[in-house]
Amino acid sequence: MSIHLAFYQPDIPQNVGAAMRLAVCLGCPLHIIMPTGFIWKDQEFRRSGLDYIARIDLHKHISWDAFLEATTSQRKLLMTTKASQPYCDIDYKDGDILLLGRESAGVPEDVHATADKRLLIPMVAGERSINVVNSAALVLGEALRQTNNFPKG
Repeated sequence: MSIHLAFYQPDIPQNVGAAMRLAVCLGCPLHIIMPTGFIWKDQEFRRSGLDYIARIDLHKHISWDAFLEATTSQRKLLMTTKASQPYCDIDYKDGDILLLGRESAGVPEDVHATADKRLLIPMVAGERSINVVNSAALVLGEALRQTNNFPKG
């Protein structure tokens, strides 16, 4: 088992493409929680995802409820600027899902309430946020390090 990535209703297709590449290269399943803020076209992702798209472990969920139903036994760790616990101060477990919100609005309060933990990336005071895929990569690296789940070259 590995750490999973999940993107809640992403707005920007280029970020989804970058997340796909990250997930393939680090051997992590990727969950996309619909709807997206763009028209999903598999053909476009095949073109922009180069040869990575053929190897991704991609799970598209038609809604938040469908995602919850499919992942009942896994912890959901929400990355949010509204948290107080730094991402490096928890113990990650195999099967954890790192959940990231919309680029434009994060996640609604019911998603916050459902998350098992809310995690923060400490930043310079006054700055808004880090790009969602950069955030995913940063936290995913720590989670993979702790669980010893880095790909074995």
